[in-house]
Amino acid sequence: MNRRMPVGRHSGPVRVARLCLGLLLGLAACIAGAAQPRGVVAFAQDDLANDWRRAQVEAVRRELARHPGIELRVSDARGSLALQVKHIEDWVASEVDVLITSPLDGRAMTPVMRRVRAAGIPVVLLSRGVMEGEYTCFVHPDNARIARQAAAEVARRLAGRGRVLMLEGVPGATPTVIRRRAFLDALEDAPGIEVVHRRADYLRGEAIRVVERLIDETGGFPFDAIYAQSDSMASGARMALSAAGIDPAGLVIVGIDYIAEARRAIRAGRQDASFTYPTGGREGAQVAVDLIRGEPVPREIVLESRRVTRENVDRVEPIF
Repeated sequence: MNRRMPVGRHSGPVRVARLCLGLLLGLAACIAGAAQPRGVVAFAQDDLANDWRRAQVEAVRRELARHPGIELRVSDARGSLALQVKHIEDWVASEVDVLITSPLDGRAMTPVMRRVRAAGIPVVLLSRGVMEGEYTCFVHPDNARIARQAAAEVARRLAGRGRVLMLEGVPGATPTVIRRRAFLDALEDAPGIEVVHRRADYLRGEAIRVVERLIDETGGFPFDAIYAQSDSMASGARMALSAAGIDPAGLVIVGIDYIAEARRAIRAGRQDASFTYPTGGREGAQVAVDLIRGEPVPREIVLESRRVTRENVDRVEPIF
């Protein structure tokens, strides 16, 4: 005689519960997947031979590493405007989701940014701007304020009289233009201070060559102060001076960025002041993530900068 196996009285509700649990787990997985942004971010960098520029890329890389669904692609223009433009055009052709860049030349890159935006790709500018508003978000410290503070520092330490060597960064880059103009404007009330310009492209090695040439041409170093638009250039200037037997501690030296070399120089009395200049890489990467998620982003993010001297050098961490 065949008998049916008894059916448990809870089997029906159990099956329903299991089905509901499966649906909930599936829904949770879908929600988790949706919460993970996916896309491609391209960073068209100016020059990775510049240690500050490398640190900027690494800051972007660290932040995006928190989002495994986002791929970061980086190009190095090696200080060439033409190559940076080509890289950006290549990124547009490959249909990346967000472009991050630090334009080598703000004026020349304006129409390039216009084409990127016309292609529907949002643009995040880090530290360097363009002449018109052809971007989605601009992340930067206040270069004009920093340069004015640097001028006040130099003028105070020179007591309003002396010759200043200004080591300038890449021509056409917006920080270079602003750091020159604001510095000179701030010194209009100090007619006893003369400023001489020399280009060193934000590079340590180029600053060494510039100062070496000046020493060779003049048979000495006919300046009372150095205003370096980056601490890498200030470091190069100190190297050249020391090699020529000139003690940098006898000059007023003010830089921008506040890297580890600047901290050591300030501690040793071989540099008088620096101003922190955050790379903005972390903030720019966060903006890129929000853009991929379809969230609104601010038009501009202004990063804080701090004056660093012997008085607070041990309390302020270098940018890198």
